[in-house]
Amino acid sequence: MTPSPKSPPDNLLARWGFSWPGLRDNRHGEWWLAAQLLLIAAHLLPPWPAPGSWGYAWPLPLAIGGAVVLLLGLGLAVQAFLHLGASLSPLPQPMAGAALVTTGAYGRCRHPLYQAILLCSLGVSLALGSLLHLGLGLALVLVLAGKARREERALLALHPGYADYRAVTPAIMPGLPWLDWRT
Repeated sequence: MTPSPKSPPDNLLARWGFSWPGLRDNRHGEWWLAAQLLLIAAHLLPPWPAPGSWGYAWPLPLAIGGAVVLLLGLGLAVQAFLHLGASLSPLPQPMAGAALVTTGAYGRCRHPLYQAILLCSLGVSLALGSLLHLGLGLALVLVLAGKARREERALLALHPGYADYRAVTPAIMPGLPWLDWRT
């Protein structure tokens, strides 16, 4: 019996660098991705404290503003996905041979997908009035900043022009030192 060819998802996962040994030893940053995905999934939890449990209703303008920020984040994510194209990888280790993208969404900041995730998290927190979701957002800041720094070390080694790009382009959020570490 001849072995069947790998299905396209298997090829894509291998191209991104996923492997069982990598899940054990974090060789391509798998643990950063796992933490990111867990925090994003946790945003599906119900708000805590429950709206109204403190004796007041969450202001409608804040809830609507949060929904707008969430939609803005989703729009930015689509834009970043489209600009990154074939260089897209969920791991912080860039794919071998991937082009360095510095235009479009990547001309505004070096990690627009992380920016979009943080905006979505903020939007959910505001829309729900949830301290739990605010805490999840703050944890996402830590995880995404760490993941971006790891990614940047690899990008510096792969792309000679990355240092110049990094010097003039904000990391995730301009003006916030923990999310913008230009050199």
